[in-house]
Formats: sequence, structure tokens, C-alpha cells
Amino acid sequence: MPKLIRGSCLCGQINWECRGEFADATICNCTACRRYGVLWAYDYEGHGISVDDPNGQLVSYRRGSEVLTFDFCKTCGNLVSWRRTTADADGRVRMAVNLRLAEPSDVAGIPIVRFEGLHSFKDLPMDGRTVGDVWF
Repeated sequence: MPKLIRGSCLCGQINWECRGEFADATICNCTACRRYGVLWAYDYEGHGISVDDPNGQLVSYRRGSEVLTFDFCKTCGNLVSWRRTTADADGRVRMAVNLRLAEPSDVAGIPIVRFEGLHSFKDLPMDGRTVGDVWF
């Protein structure tokens, strides 16, 4: 049975889940991500990741080039995910969920990738840290 990781916004209106393991989590220093303070984990919408929004509380913000949306709960304001605005050639839509909405113990061991999204748009060398090391 694959591992199940779940997260929810502060008010509980929006939930996400991932079946399987996240290979890593990304901390990005671009102008958006550093302000949001998020830890991203990636997969594809409806494949590895599913988002449940039964009451239509998820709202999207498109920034700059509009290649992705940042998706928030309109009740509590938590940033839940980002989502590509176009599908890949295989029809899948790349997305990421905010691991800070999961229980710390469920995601603590996931390795951290630091992404230099402000200037070079490149991954930085891994330094052995995990989500548990950067939780605060």
C-alpha cells in the first residue's frame, strides 16, 4: 500500500493528498515563494496529488508570465498549491502542494532542495537537510 500524505488549510475547507513518496521538497527564493514561506512538493494533478475543494473555496492568483497559478483558500487565506496553466504533452498538469499544510511528522524526513528562483533559476547543491530541519 503506498504511503498517504495529507494536508489541509487552516479552516479545513480545502484538503490535499498524495499517494506515494515525495522525492524531495523545494524551498525557493523567488519573489513569490519567499514571501509565502512555502515548502513545495511536486507531482501531477489527479495522478500523485489530488485537491479536494467541496465548497468551492479555492481561488487562484496568476502572476507575471501566467504559466502557473497560486491557489489559496478564500476563507482562511492559506496558500494550498500552485498549478501549471497548461498541460504537458502527455496531458498531465504539473502542480505542487504546500507541505507546511501537512502534519510535521508526516513530512519531516523529506529531503530539501534549495531552488535559486530569484536570479539563476537553478537548483543549489543539496546539503543533507530535510523538511524537519527547516520547519521553523
